[in-house]
Amino acid sequence: MTRIIAGAARGIRIDVPDAGTRPTSDRVRESVFGALEAMDAIEGARVLDLYAGSGALGLEAWSRGAASVDLVERSRPAATVIGRNTAAVAKAVGGPNAVKVHQSAVHAFLGRATGTYDLVFTDPPYDLDDSAMTADLLSLAPLLSSEAIVVIERAKRSTAPDLDAAGLELVREKAYGDTAVWWAQPA
Repeated sequence: MTRIIAGAARGIRIDVPDAGTRPTSDRVRESVFGALEAMDAIEGARVLDLYAGSGALGLEAWSRGAASVDLVERSRPAATVIGRNTAAVAKAVGGPNAVKVHQSAVHAFLGRATGTYDLVFTDPPYDLDDSAMTADLLSLAPLLSSEAIVVIERAKRSTAPDLDAAGLELVREKAYGDTAVWWAQPA
């Protein structure tokens, strides 16, 4: 079972798709969001959650004060689950629903997205190859605000993302069991 950890929707249970996703553990989410709050990166941010799965990362950001969230998930069943989770969190957050669910492949979404994002989560399937990860980061780069933070989650056994290719610099990295997380920002 996954829950929103903090903010207006604290304690709200969110569903996880039956197959094809790997939810970020509560321990990892708590640590990532602690670091992001210390950076003052959430309040009022325009958030993008790529490979959203259940939507837990983007919805956690919304619960903690993000201005808007775009959740991108290719799987139709997972996008349906995200829609239900968004509705549950919306009741607790109140106000206008600032969350959009996009059923789309990540690369296709990035190719048509407009505006800029202040906080981006990319938690691709662990089997996503390095060249696809680099292509995502290259497509993402023009959509980042000058102070944006990009949080990348992958298997600890994966090679580090090629941040230089996308004009990003490493801010922080940390491993949690089998999971590795990199924080980056525009260079």
